[in-house]
Amino acid sequence: MKSTLEVVTCHAEEASCRKSHHSEKVKKDLSNRLNRIEGQIRGIKGMIEKDVYCDDIITQLSATQSALNSVAKILLEGHLKGCVVDRLSEGDVEVLDELLVTIQKLMKK
Repeated sequence: MKSTLEVVTCHAEEASCRKSHHSEKVKKDLSNRLNRIEGQIRGIKGMIEKDVYCDDIITQLSATQSALNSVAKILLEGHLKGCVVDRLSEGDVEVLDELLVTIQKLMKK
């Protein structure tokens, strides 16, 4: 059985116009995750407006960051298995430098 992560694929159609191509199942999963995150953010905003105890707000922020990291992991795995593999097979080794920059961005968090 393939995991959601294995179904995410993307590739570069042209150097100037790159797009990712996700299955409808993956798009729906990512959209649902982002909708939940959006709700969490609204909830945190409400907590701040209601002067909820700081530690409780920080706990919710941590949960939200974890959910965002989860979305990033799904996208990164799909990028590695799709885009990066495709571009490497086409002889485009510049994708490795791009990937390192992307990973550095994710690690700043």
